[in-house]
Amino acid sequence: MATMLIRPQPLGIHPLPTGYLLLPAASASETALAALLRGERPAELPVEWQFYGKAMDDALSDAMTLLNGDNSPVSHYNRFILAGTPADYSQLKNTLPAALQPFLAAAAYTMGIIDQAPDAKGVDGELRAHLLLIQATSHLEDGNINAALSDLTQAIEAATVSPLFQAQLIGTWADIQRDNLGVNHDSVARYRQALKLLGTAPLPMVIGNLWLNLGTTYQELGLLQDAAKAYQETLRSITRSNDPQAYALAQNNLALTYLAAPMLEASDQLRAAVAISALREALTVYTQATYPFQWASAQLNLANALQYLPSSHPEENLAEAVRLYEDLYAIRTRANDPLGYARVRANQGNALAHLGIFDHATTNLREAQTIFREHGEHDAADAIDANLSQFPVTPLG
Repeated sequence: MATMLIRPQPLGIHPLPTGYLLLPAASASETALAALLRGERPAELPVEWQFYGKAMDDALSDAMTLLNGDNSPVSHYNRFILAGTPADYSQLKNTLPAALQPFLAAAAYTMGIIDQAPDAKGVDGELRAHLLLIQATSHLEDGNINAALSDLTQAIEAATVSPLFQAQLIGTWADIQRDNLGVNHDSVARYRQALKLLGTAPLPMVIGNLWLNLGTTYQELGLLQDAAKAYQETLRSITRSNDPQAYALAQNNLALTYLAAPMLEASDQLRAAVAISALREALTVYTQATYPFQWASAQLNLANALQYLPSSHPEENLAEAVRLYEDLYAIRTRANDPLGYARVRANQGNALAHLGIFDHATTNLREAQTIFREHGEHDAADAIDANLSQFPVTPLG
């Protein structure tokens, strides 16, 4: 292994498939290796590593062309990473040196070619961490959360020679704990540890998604101010172009944290305006056709925010809210989501009442009330009675 590969390897640092490639030993490689371990694209690469640069540039066909002229075992492994098939695996498992077999099996497992993850015996450092990560994935798929976390703990310890890989392993540990064992402050500490290790590394997707997951954790813990700061940090790295789904989720969640906080001071109006802007941004990604559930949620939140936002032009906001509620009936129908439909009808009724359109408002509210009572939502139904008792209200303007 020592004569075949440079150490430490930049495994797990860069996006797939690059993050699975192995670098062969090469002369005058110290500067380039240091840059790769910092998450950077080196200005110059040894001839033997030119394929890796092409992979980093997402020019995979060019990377394959460079590898095709090299018949070394490491080159065969790397070609498998870039364009491997089950037939390739069957051949390579009988021809590659024993030292490369665990990494071949790890890649084949990830590709779904085989169903058994390799063990990490006989390797150390970042190589061991890579194999332990694959084992953790296997345990997670089997529902063995504790075994997955145990493997990741060992992987984190093994990856000290590669801080950026270690950071991503720590983030994965926190993700698994949060998603499967519940949100707690340990997850917060892990995310912060990972972000500290990453520092200013040029890995915006990794850093942005860690901030996003940290923000979600803070939000679920009820720490809204911390959550808002984390989402703001997310949006420093994640954009609509580089990760539209994460961008939309961060914008949506940022809005929710702002809207959930009490509006007690005049400055809070600015926060509400930022929330509305964030929801509009989320809706540039969440469309009814592509993300109907997320679209409906963001659309409803935007309509509600517009209805209650302190404003110098409330009629415009209320009219827009009424239109946004109307659009929601395409998704939230009385037949397939009666309570969701009733909430939209009730909210739209309130907006119509504030506009002075009392007949339509009453129709909406009475229909919503009927549905609430049919489904045992008596508090919501009684609240409608309280609203109706105040009709007519003085129209705005």
